[in-house]
Amino acid sequence: MTTIQIITTCLSLLVGLNSNAQKATEKSDFQQITETLTDYIEGTANGEPERLRRAFHPNFNLYTVTKDSLWIRSGQQYIANIKVGEKNNRIGRIIAIDYEKDAATAKVEIVMPNCRIFTDYFLLLKYEGSWKIVHKSYTGRECPKCEEKK
Repeated sequence: MTTIQIITTCLSLLVGLNSNAQKATEKSDFQQITETLTDYIEGTANGEPERLRRAFHPNFNLYTVTKDSLWIRSGQQYIANIKVGEKNNRIGRIIAIDYEKDAATAKVEIVMPNCRIFTDYFLLLKYEGSWKIVHKSYTGRECPKCEEKK
C-alpha cells in the first residue's frame, strides 16, 4: 500500500468516525420533545419564564372550559403571569408522547400543592430545527385526598 493510499484510508476512517460521533451526539425527536415539555414543567414550577419562551411558539394559545364556556388565553399572557424565581411547588410529569415526522401530541399531569390536578394536552410542531408547543388544552380536578375531606 502506498503512502497516499494509507493517508486516504486513514482520512476515510476519520470522516466515518466523525460522522458516527456526530450522529451519536444528535438528540432524537423523542428526547427533544421531552426537553421541550420539561422546559414547560420546570419553567412554571420554578418561576423561569425564559424556559417557557423556549418551549412555546410565540403565538400559541391555551384553551380550557370554565363554567361551560370556552376560555382562551394567549401564551404571552400566560408567560407574563410567571414571576422570575417564584416557585409554586407544582409537580409535573409527562404521561405520553406521540409523534410522527414533524408533528407531536403530548399529555402532562400537573399536581398542585392545593390539591388540584391538571391534565394538559399539547400539540407540538418541529420547525427550524426545534420542537415548539403551539397549542395547550387543559382541564383540572380536585385530587382524591381533597374529595375525601369533604
